[in-house]
Order: sequence, then structure tokens, then C-alpha cells
Amino acid sequence: MLIFCATLTVRYWHQAVRWTVFHRGSSQRSFKCMWRVICWRAAASVAWAVLLLPPSIAVFVIISRVSLLHPIQWISECVSLLTSATAIFSFILLCGVVLIVGFLNLEYYTVIPSIACSKIALLGQLLHPRQFVSSLVHCILGVIVAWCCAVTIGGRYQTLGYPCTQADGSPQLCLNEYQVILLLAGAFVGYCHSVLGVIHNMNYVSFHTVQQYKYLRFKGSLPLVVKCSAIQALYSVRNYLVVYFFLGYVPRTWICKTLNLQLNRLVCSLHPLDTIAGLLDFSLLYHLWISGTFLLFTWYITLLLFRIFVTEVCFPVQSSFTEDVHQCLPKVLTGQQPAILKFLALHDLALLSQHSPSRRSEVFSLSQPGGHPHNWNAISQECLSLLADLTQRLVAHHDTVATNGRAKSLSTGSDKKSLSSESSGTILLSSQDVMTPRPSVLIKTPASVFLRSSVGSPLTVPFTPDLDSPFSSPALRRLAGPVEQCSPWHGTVQSPHIMRRGPKLWSTSTGERGLQNKTEHVIPIVDPCAIWANEFSKAEQLKFVCFFTLNCPIQVKNFLAKRVLIMYLLNKLPEASSQALFADTQSHIWALEGLSYLVKASFSEDQFGVVQTTLPSILSSMLVLQEAVDRHFKLPHASSKPVRSTSSMEDSSYKTLRFALRATLKTAIYRITTTFGEHLNAVQMSAEHQKRLQQFLEYKE
Repeated sequence: MLIFCATLTVRYWHQAVRWTVFHRGSSQRSFKCMWRVICWRAAASVAWAVLLLPPSIAVFVIISRVSLLHPIQWISECVSLLTSATAIFSFILLCGVVLIVGFLNLEYYTVIPSIACSKIALLGQLLHPRQFVSSLVHCILGVIVAWCCAVTIGGRYQTLGYPCTQADGSPQLCLNEYQVILLLAGAFVGYCHSVLGVIHNMNYVSFHTVQQYKYLRFKGSLPLVVKCSAIQALYSVRNYLVVYFFLGYVPRTWICKTLNLQLNRLVCSLHPLDTIAGLLDFSLLYHLWISGTFLLFTWYITLLLFRIFVTEVCFPVQSSFTEDVHQCLPKVLTGQQPAILKFLALHDLALLSQHSPSRRSEVFSLSQPGGHPHNWNAISQECLSLLADLTQRLVAHHDTVATNGRAKSLSTGSDKKSLSSESSGTILLSSQDVMTPRPSVLIKTPASVFLRSSVGSPLTVPFTPDLDSPFSSPALRRLAGPVEQCSPWHGTVQSPHIMRRGPKLWSTSTGERGLQNKTEHVIPIVDPCAIWANEFSKAEQLKFVCFFTLNCPIQVKNFLAKRVLIMYLLNKLPEASSQALFADTQSHIWALEGLSYLVKASFSEDQFGVVQTTLPSILSSMLVLQEAVDRHFKLPHASSKPVRSTSSMEDSSYKTLRFALRATLKTAIYRITTTFGEHLNAVQMSAEHQKRLQQFLEYKE
């Protein structure tokens, strides 16, 4: 029976994995590689989880029906229950649950954790439609497991309804509230498991530094799984009882109306279950706790087996057969592969560079015919590309933090002045053909803000206010509109410089003077501010709009900063930005280890000198990356180490990846310098890099 269920599980699992991989948009070649590397491992993990169900069910039956005063009766009841049709049907249902949980593990796994930098971002992850579907499925699976636990425990949890007699003596079917509270507890525990999986990144798959056999890893992790299941079930039951105390009547009333059941509290218990006296039933609390523990233990075992199986891989460096070339390590590293395959390939690179001389020789080998180091070129270029991408990301993050998250193009005063002078220069050059000769260098004073014109409009091009002048204030917006007579800018201007030049603010041409002689009774009175608004050039308008657009978010931020709840949701979590920046640096750690160990081994194993051609690039990339990492660790919250949780299935290794990267980077450089020694002085690098490398050679870094 077990072999049949395991075989059936693997068959349906293969179909599920094929559907999942196909819809992830991989190419046909990547699909084959994904199928061969991941599919059988995931299917094997689910098959082993199914095979571990019978001993888990047996332990649950023994614990749930414990009776120390009657041991013989206790053992006989357990044996009879395990061989009954109810137990077999429950086992089939649990196999289906394990199959779905394994499929969810494959669908939602990730090798790059998703880190929310604020409370609002975390809330967005929890309310995402994809996560909503996952939570709903976990609730349904929790109800199924809870029903299996209820029929296994038996007694008052056996059925949902039972025959009862009403006050008038008529027979009626009443609701068994004990089974209802157990089923709802399964749904609540399943929902909490799904939510905590998002908060603690339970779907994150990490890779162990020390390689162990699968059995040893499983044996070492089994006590932790039992401990975490019991503790999380205890907290979930506590929270569930509080929720049921206040809202338990809602599902109870809905079930009674839907199934046409009556609620007979006198028969069920002396106290209603939604009261403190009813919930403080030791037997009820015990059964709720062991049911939740069994549910979480089953799911955690499936997750643990998936992590163990999926993180073991070994790629060939080169193949003699053409159809297997896409499975070789250089092709997997340089191709468009899923992230899991990239990580597995880099992990394998780090391992072979340390422990496999025969595979290292294949990396240093030359192609036949041609004599080209294709393997080394592909591997080194991919690793250097990873290091360069991380360096650029760190530099960009440091620049953003240095400018407090603002763009540097329009945020500094010098940039503003340069843009203002460029705009002014553009206006002057565009009107140069209509202006009288002026000095080549114009002084930005109120006395020279207007220029005379000899042809065209009797008015001149308006001045360009400097951003440091009073015109850069909010009053600049009011100047763009028509000036009223009651405005302080109407009539006499308060500036003494403008008052002295007041009669000469505009000039007229010869033809215009004749026109004025013919119509002397008409004297046009034009306001300079209105002239400035009408003649405002497109370049100045664009600059004004950009300036307003860049300052609008600052005004909104200042407004929201006064709202405590909004700022609680929008404020960044400590260390979250740094953790998110280094979320995928496990691949860079393996790239550093692989390159450094291969360079070290090339000192004695590289017969053709293929590594020496790229040694300057490798050292330069490592030194530049170390400089960027050192600058990052000077930022706030970058050097504080988070506390690791030992009572959860959460893998918190991603929280300390930045420290591991810094240590690995320094170790990699020292590994190369101690191997080559003074020979590195002949390597062609910049003077700055030579100086930095000399510190490593002298062990001063």
C-alpha cells in the first residue's frame, strides 16, 4: 500500500513539476536541465515524506489516546485504530495533503529571499493575490488534517452532528461544537503557517557550507523540527482561543444555518465553548495542541526534505557528447537558467575548486582542436560579471544614501546654478541677433537684468532670476500671473537698484517713436512682471516645472511625517535596506571562493598559463569590490548583527550574508597574495590597486 501511494505520488508530482517549469518561461534546453536536476529531487522529497507518514500517524495515535492507568487497553485500542478503514482513509487524505504541500514548496521556493524594507511593504506582500491563494490553500489543507486528527482521536470529536432531543421531545440533529472548534483550529494554524512563511521567509532555500549525506542532515534536523512544531502550535492555539472567544459564534451560527443543525449546549458541556470556563478544558487544550503539532510536523518534514534534496548537485565540467553540453558547468553558468540552477552551479564551482584536483584540471584544459581555454574563460567571465554587478549596486546605494534618497541632478546648489546659467545663456544666444552690442560677460545684478532691443517688440527679454535670489521663493509662482494693482509689485519696486533704473526699464526703436508721435495721447503702461510672465521662455518653463516636480515629494513627505500611523508604516526597518542589498550575495561568495581557489591552484596545476591572462582583472575586481564593501559598512545599521532565532524553522542565514561576503572577500585576496607573493608586483594594475595590494602582501589589511 505504501509503495503504491509513493509511486502514485511521484507520478502526479512529475506532472505538477512539468506544468510548473513550463509556465516559468524557460527555454527547451533549460527545461530539460531543470527537469533532470530539480524534478527528481523534488519528487523524491515528496515520496520520502509520504513514506514517513505511517510512523508519524502511529506516534500521533499513541499520544492522543494515552492512558497510563490502563496500558493494555491503550495499546489494543491504538492497534485496532491503526488497522481500521478510518485510518486508511485518513492516510490517503494525508498523502494528498503532503503532495499539495510539496507542490507549494516547489512553486514558492526561492534562493533569493524577499526582504520588506518597511511595514507597508510587508503588508503588501501579505495582501498579494498570490499569497492570498497560498493562505486559502493552507487553510483548506489545515481543515483536512484537523478532520483526520478528529476521527483519529475519536470520542466527542468523532462526528460533526449527533442526534438529540429538543425540549418538546422531537428528535433533532445537533451540532458537535468540539469537532467544529478542532476543524477551525486546523484552518487557523494553516493560515498562521502561511503568514509566518512570508514574514520569516520560510520558502528560502539555503545551501550548507559543509556537505553531508541526506540521512545525516535529516537526522540532525529532526529534533529541531519537533521542537519548532510544538512551540509554534502552542502559540497558534493560544491566539486561536482568543479569537474563538470573541468571534466563535460567527462560524458556529453559519454552520448551523447551512447544515440545518441545532446547538444543544446542555448535552455538549456544562459550559459553552466560547466562554472562559468552556475553553479552559485541559483535555480540549491538549488535543488542540497535539493536533496542531502533528499538522506542522507533517508540513515541516516535507519542507525539510525538499531543502535537503534540492541543494545537492554536481555538474560535469565538460562532456564528450553534444547532447549533454548544455548540462556542463560553463554552459549552466553563462546561459539563461533559473536562479536555482545558477546557485547550484556556483556552489558546485566553489566545491570543485577546493576539493577536486581532477575537475580543476578540466577547467584549466584547452579545447581540441583550437587550443582555447573556453572553460576557464566562461567561468571567469561569469564570476567577474557577478562581482562587477555587485560593485555597481553598492556604489549606487552609497550615492543614494549620501544624497538622502534624492536625485543628484537637481538637488545641489551648484547644479541649480549651472542650470540657471545655462538657461540664461540659451536665452541670450537666441536673442543675440536682435540685441545691441553688449559685453561678453554679463554681471547678474538688478542693473543688468534687462537688455535693450533694436528690432521687434518694444519690450526686452526678461531676466532669468537666480535660484539664490528672492525670486526662487514661492513668490515666483505669483509673478507668473497678471499683477493686480493692489499687489506690492505694482508701482514702485522696493529694490533701490531697480528704482534708479526705473525710467530705463524698456526702450523703443525709431519706427516706434514715430508711431508714438502720431498717437501722443495714448501712453501704454506695461508692468515689468507681466512682461516677464508673457515672455517667459520654454526653457525656463521647463526648468520651473522640473523644480516644482522635484520639490513636490518633499512637501508630501513633510505632510505625512506629522501622521504617526502613516510614518510607522512607511519608516524603513533597521538593517532591512542592507539585508535587501546583500540578499543574493551567496552567489558572489561562491564566485569569490571559486576564483580564489582556482587562482591558487593554478600556481602549480595550470600547465598552459590560462589563468595568468585574467589575473589582473580578477585582482582589480576584488580590490574595487572591497573598497565598496568597506564604504557600505560605514553606513548606519550596516555593522549591527541580527539575533538568530533557534526556535523556528526560519533560515536566517541571509541576514548575515554581508558579513560573510566581507570575510570571504578579504580571505580570497589573502589566499592569492600568500600563494603568489612578490610575483604579484609584476602584474599590470593601476598605482592605486598596486598600493592596496601591497598592504595585503605585508599583512596590514
